[in-house]
Amino acid sequence: MNGTFDYIVVGGGASGCVVAGRLAAEMRGSQGKVLLLEAGYSNKHPLLDMPPGIFKMIKGTKFMRYHKTTQQAHLDGRVHDIPQGHVLGGGSSVNAQVYMRGRPSDYDSWQDTLRGCNDTVDWGWEAVLPHFRAMEDNNRLHNEHHGVGGALKVSDPGHIDSLSRLFVQSVQGLGEPFSSDFNNGTQRGVGFYQFMNRNGRRSSSAYAYITPQQDNPNLVVRLKSEVDKLVLEDNRVAAVRYRDAKGDVHEVSVQKEVILSAGALITPKILMLSGIGPAAHLAKHGITTHIDLPGVGENLVDHPEVPITARIKGRAGYYKQGDGWRMIKNGLQFKLFGSGPVTSAGVEAGAFVNPSDPDSPPSVQAFCVPIVYVDRDTQHLVEDGYGLTVTTVVVKPKSRGTVRLTSADPTEMPAVSPNLLKDDGDLDTMVAGQKFFLQAFENAPLAAHVDKVMLPAPDARSDSALRDHCRRFVKTNYHPAGTAKMGHDRDPMAVLDPRLRVRGVDNLRVSDLSAMPDINAGNTQAPAMMLGDRCADMIMGRL
Repeated sequence: MNGTFDYIVVGGGASGCVVAGRLAAEMRGSQGKVLLLEAGYSNKHPLLDMPPGIFKMIKGTKFMRYHKTTQQAHLDGRVHDIPQGHVLGGGSSVNAQVYMRGRPSDYDSWQDTLRGCNDTVDWGWEAVLPHFRAMEDNNRLHNEHHGVGGALKVSDPGHIDSLSRLFVQSVQGLGEPFSSDFNNGTQRGVGFYQFMNRNGRRSSSAYAYITPQQDNPNLVVRLKSEVDKLVLEDNRVAAVRYRDAKGDVHEVSVQKEVILSAGALITPKILMLSGIGPAAHLAKHGITTHIDLPGVGENLVDHPEVPITARIKGRAGYYKQGDGWRMIKNGLQFKLFGSGPVTSAGVEAGAFVNPSDPDSPPSVQAFCVPIVYVDRDTQHLVEDGYGLTVTTVVVKPKSRGTVRLTSADPTEMPAVSPNLLKDDGDLDTMVAGQKFFLQAFENAPLAAHVDKVMLPAPDARSDSALRDHCRRFVKTNYHPAGTAKMGHDRDPMAVLDPRLRVRGVDNLRVSDLSAMPDINAGNTQAPAMMLGDRCADMIMGRL
């Protein structure tokens, strides 16, 4: 299990699969070798493949790793989950598959942050857009914003529940425009999302970039392989140490580069265990500092979300659709006709709004989920049944958290403090979003189908009560980012340069959401894959 490879990609998530797959394709027929080390399991599982499978597994599955936060003092001591993909494809194999890029200003601000570096590369919107288009095979759109023929299948929802349609109509009734495309550079409006699937099958990063290379002898994929540390010699990574499923330790040597793609919670952990990080923190755990980078594990940012949940009249939505005779009926409809609820990811509609200033960029994203949907630690606080949940999400949060080691033992999980809604501005924005979308439940045509709004409670509609509701029910939107950020040469907290290279190490890059200087507005899987595509181009000298 030891050996020497040209490139070692640590982490087969949304970004890592793109890097490994593209490097392997480039080296096909040569003597070069790419090793992809993934701590989790194979992505080939029926529940993973089907769009709504995530809702069958969200309460607990081996395909997700459940990080527990530290006690959050500003949330009255709450400890909540941050699930992360523990499977080839990472989040792209277990998420709700919403295809979202963010908006041009997200990337233009990255470029402004990085402008003037000694060895720079353009990160502005016009520079990243070609990567999004080249990766995409869209089933409806082909224009200056969208591409066809790429590896990633992007499609309209295969099934739209009646509650989703009512939500879209009610939000239009509040004055928001209908959007037929949230990825055309202008996010504002309400409409139906596009998804990373086709004909009822998930299009994960693993399927898009690793499956086509499964017969390529230049690519070696090792699953259930947990990386402990990088072995440094003279400011260069010489080898990667990892444990297999039996717990046996192996060390593989690298000739060219190592690419860390383990995600925003594990990538900083591996860096710190390798002696790359804040010197004082490493010393506390008896780890020798090779490269003092105080920004490792800092700048953790995630999209906070808070539910509005209602009990509905009748039997619309997806309650019990995966149980008993309904499961059999829906399964047969899918197998025989390729239609029905199985072709839905469980969330079809959404919106981007700015409740405080409609003419300014949207500050809140909403997801319409036709079930009762809350975090695991709050499920006991709301009655299950036929329901509808609209989650409100702060798209450009100011709150920042940290990832820290708990010990020098690589088997220990890191200490994660996301600080969701700690910044008062984030809390104000969330309350404004709750107020806005509560109106949708009271507006035609949705109002006629609502029996009772359960969350926030009917007597909890003052600003003060809504703030308490947000603190009690806030959860991750599953988008942790920023913990090994790119930054300017003069930024002491910058871990990476604009070419995703770890500062002070000759042959090490980071290609996952850790690298983001700031989080994009909206879902993060497509941006993670874009990072992988650009990383591969940089390694191959094309960028």
